[in-house]
Amino acid sequence: MHNVQILRCITCGRQYEPGASDTTCGDCGPLLGTLEVLYDYERAARSLSKAKLAADRRYDMWRYLPLLPIENADSIPQLMVGWTPVYRSKRLAADLGLKAVWVKDDGRNPTASLKDRASAVAAARALEKGADVVTAASTGNAAASWSAFTAIAGLKTIIFVPQNAPPAKLAQLLIYGATVVQVRGSYDQAFDLCCEAAAKWNWYNRSTAVNPYLGEGKKTAAFELCEQLNWDPPDYVFVGVGDGCIFQGLWKGFKEFFTLGLINRPPKLIGVQAEGAAPLVAAWKARAGQAESVTVSTLADSIAVGTPRDQVKCLRSARESGGGLMAVSDEQILAAIRRMAATTGVMAEPAAAVALAGVSKMVSEGLLTARDSVAVMVTGNGLKDIGSVRKAAANEPLTVEPSLDEVERALTLP
Repeated sequence: MHNVQILRCITCGRQYEPGASDTTCGDCGPLLGTLEVLYDYERAARSLSKAKLAADRRYDMWRYLPLLPIENADSIPQLMVGWTPVYRSKRLAADLGLKAVWVKDDGRNPTASLKDRASAVAAARALEKGADVVTAASTGNAAASWSAFTAIAGLKTIIFVPQNAPPAKLAQLLIYGATVVQVRGSYDQAFDLCCEAAAKWNWYNRSTAVNPYLGEGKKTAAFELCEQLNWDPPDYVFVGVGDGCIFQGLWKGFKEFFTLGLINRPPKLIGVQAEGAAPLVAAWKARAGQAESVTVSTLADSIAVGTPRDQVKCLRSARESGGGLMAVSDEQILAAIRRMAATTGVMAEPAAAVALAGVSKMVSEGLLTARDSVAVMVTGNGLKDIGSVRKAAANEPLTVEPSLDEVERALTLP
């Protein structure tokens, strides 16, 4: 692959040749044996300078191709992914009492979530591997994204989702032509079933952490944030956490740009889970190397994960970044959906708004002050789960007869 040197097991350190494995370490297994992708950073630096990026007019995630695991540019899907907008919200900063608040809206990607970054890379890899049938397990966003990108590639796609996947996300899967297997059980049960099926029938598996290349796509959101903020990232970056793949991918991106000398310091990364699905927070507080499985209960379906699949990388990233992991309640998540919409105009699904809920909680606890700057990663659009967004709304519609007098009474005008 372009600049990839080696794949290395995060736990035992066993090394794999580039392109030899699109799965986990054979010695450590799928939960502890996730692989990290390592590059020839000196060679990549020759192609990824500030001057060369400033002259590059390709405004999508592929502007960072020297740090992406693609062998053949012809395999790149033709949907524009990345270079999503970053907004500096003075209203939200003033509301929170912070120095500066930026919101990066990855709900603007083709299927309305950050997962498009991972799916674009995985689809290119599947084509390069000569796959005929591909699969994934997901609560909805990853599956919708995967279905779109495999549809473009002409690949037969079989998706496993839990019974409670939101209707809007199911609709995306179906319209893209995927075969949807809705499992009467949790996301974790759907995940295990998907992996069993992939192993039995030799399907290419995009599922989180099983496929080592997903975080490579997700890290491009960190690359963009650095570049869009003129190479001066904020003090803290907040993001929702389920399996931990986005979290570890973002940290890898910040760390790689620091290694290349493109930023002077990486930000502290704060991962936010829902209280009803917070095994990684428990592991973080216990200073454990891995998480214990829990039964989940939260409205934030995209992060309703009882057994985090990228837990080793996630916990390591939290330690390395100097940040950490925290949990917020469903009520705080709904309040964050309202607050973000009212101050920034960005409508976030619960699993995305959880990041702002984390910022608000740290402010209330005095852990963030007027000296601090933060970025909030919006990982999915609110239309993904319109039922939860509707719950978050503070008002109800006014129903009137088609009469101006009725309007006046309803609005209680003088």
